[in-house]
Amino acid sequence: MKKPEITDSEAELLLDRGFLKLYDLHYKGIDYYAASRHEKEDLVALKKEEDFRKSRPDAVTCVVIVKTPGEEERLLLAREFRYPLGQFVLSPPAGLIDPEDEGEKDALLTAASREIFEETGIRVKDTDRIFVVNPGLFSSAGLTDESNAFVCACVELPDLTCLSQAGGVGSELFDGFRLLTRQKARELITKGRDDADFCYPLQTWAAALYFLSGLWQES
Repeated sequence: MKKPEITDSEAELLLDRGFLKLYDLHYKGIDYYAASRHEKEDLVALKKEEDFRKSRPDAVTCVVIVKTPGEEERLLLAREFRYPLGQFVLSPPAGLIDPEDEGEKDALLTAASREIFEETGIRVKDTDRIFVVNPGLFSSAGLTDESNAFVCACVELPDLTCLSQAGGVGSELFDGFRLLTRQKARELITKGRDDADFCYPLQTWAAALYFLSGLWQES
């Protein structure tokens, strides 16, 4: 089936609030709305197939697996306040990819290392493993063109005293960490709710599932 195409003139900017824009994408006279971080010229919907394949993600989500002496590996999550939800919900470290990251050889790893340090206090060392799990997943393709890369960091720590949420930037608010064993990660996925009986973001589910899969041990 031939896919519908739109042109630059058919993408109408309805709202611009800096970090978030709302567009009306006129597909042959039918209105489809897209929330986006992109300027009009960089809208994903306007890209040709080859450029679409090369699209960079807007943000990076970090699967942080911590190993301390005498303990099994654990998945590090945090309770972060999500303004659209109005609650602290269980989330992996994550953040936008900054323009200065683009010039780096490993932009996704650079952004991930920064976000991990800011949100957890952990500095990823040369002796730790950090690698890209997925270069870009669309967050909610029926509503927004935003995409998230997934990066995994397997870090060894002598203890947990370095953990800190003091590096939160701007409006970021945190309310403690959760370190999940494989059993606790399984319970999180099976139950579908966290220990506060709250639903949680899809990224949390994906991070827990990746941790449980053991694929990070093979990478």
